Amino acid sequence: MAVAPTPRTHLAAALAERLTGAVISPDHAEYDAARRVWNGMIDKRPAVVARCADAADVATAMRFAAERGLPLAVRGGGHNVAGTAVVDEGLVIDLSTMRGVSLDAATRTVHVQGGATWGDVDRVTAPYGLAAPGGVVSDTGVAGLALSGGVSHQRRRDGMTVDNLVSAEVVLADGRRVRASAGEHADLHWALRGGGGNFGVVTSFELRVHELGPEVFALNVAYPIEDAVRVLAGWRDAVAGAPDELSTAGLVWSLPVVDELPESLRGAPYVGVAGMWAGDPVDGERATRALRELSTPLLDLSGPVSYLDFQASLDPYFPAGARRYWKALYLDGFSDAAITTTADWSDRRPSAQTLVIVRHCGGAMGRVGAGETAFGDRSSEWMLSVDSTWDDPAGDASNIDYTRAFLGAATPHSNGQTYFNFPGLLEEGDAAVRASYGANHARLARIKAAYDPENRFRLNQNIRPAA
Repeated sequence: MAVAPTPRTHLAAALAERLTGAVISPDHAEYDAARRVWNGMIDKRPAVVARCADAADVATAMRFAAERGLPLAVRGGGHNVAGTAVVDEGLVIDLSTMRGVSLDAATRTVHVQGGATWGDVDRVTAPYGLAAPGGVVSDTGVAGLALSGGVSHQRRRDGMTVDNLVSAEVVLADGRRVRASAGEHADLHWALRGGGGNFGVVTSFELRVHELGPEVFALNVAYPIEDAVRVLAGWRDAVAGAPDELSTAGLVWSLPVVDELPESLRGAPYVGVAGMWAGDPVDGERATRALRELSTPLLDLSGPVSYLDFQASLDPYFPAGARRYWKALYLDGFSDAAITTTADWSDRRPSAQTLVIVRHCGGAMGRVGAGETAFGDRSSEWMLSVDSTWDDPAGDASNIDYTRAFLGAATPHSNGQTYFNFPGLLEEGDAAVRASYGANHARLARIKAAYDPENRFRLNQNIRPAA
């Protein structure tokens, strides 16, 4: 007996008549793969997925969603932890086949399509000894990270990803296609540098690249967990006044369970210092020596490595499908009290996969004025991120509760500004948006009203249009 077509099937058929790329409905063989994102906690069922072939397809899908009154989600690399790349009973604009990358070595820029990953970018730029400040896990999508900040291994020398956005090709809520740069739609260009996906779908980014590599000096030292306070305090003191070439982080994690490690170390919790010297590896070895002597190391894996390999070195530890609830908070300073709080709460991790990391910011990224980009205030040199990760759905409540309690304990050491690439599930809504954008919020709301007055792009750190 033939199965009667469903309303969703009719919806997909209507869209397929207008779209060049693939249209995927719930009865399609690829539906489950198309709705799956990197965070295994996210289980949403869109009415239809538009796998766009180009910017014209994006505009078509946008108009179709508006005509049918469908909620809209935009998927770039599908790597965001909040799960905003997919929506229940709505339309997903999927850019995953739009992954083209082209380097213009003469102008030191790289053009990147909206579905590309940072690995796609690195493989094009690294052979020329060039790099755009981007993600530290190579399968992170360019679009999501770039629009909300971008804290890379070279952040202190070359700034955030948003600081290196030269221009963007954007499809607006009404289907119009515009170019945003310092000279065209300058207000939109400003808003895209930190304002997230609030203003349109970026189908192509033009990013500034910088000389880097092909070899860099990678810092990666593991110390006994019992020395957490001593190591974190020593790291803080050692990087005070560090040169811009040095970007580092203090962290608490667990060593992997792999044959290459002695049995006594497999899975053991540790406190560590990690980072990169963005310059001559010989200089990097000298500049990081004190950071490798903060205590007696369990392991010291530091040394010269190709930039391309370093960018992909964390990939095995962040696989697709794990359950994730990540939240971040900028700290007023990494005081002794903040260090004690970090060490104490790190010791309570319910999952060995959870990474607690404090990134040293400042440098070039800290010298950008609060009003120069939508990202806002850069005065904090320290970002605490609790990257809770686990596999069993039965652990959802305990891991989420832990993360929230940890951030609550750290709040007295913070100005309340969060980092929207690690936003939990965006459950704080408008309060977090206003606290994080601060004085920039009113301008962002006006720009939102100009480019998306109906708030079609609202599955994000949503900035409501000014009335």
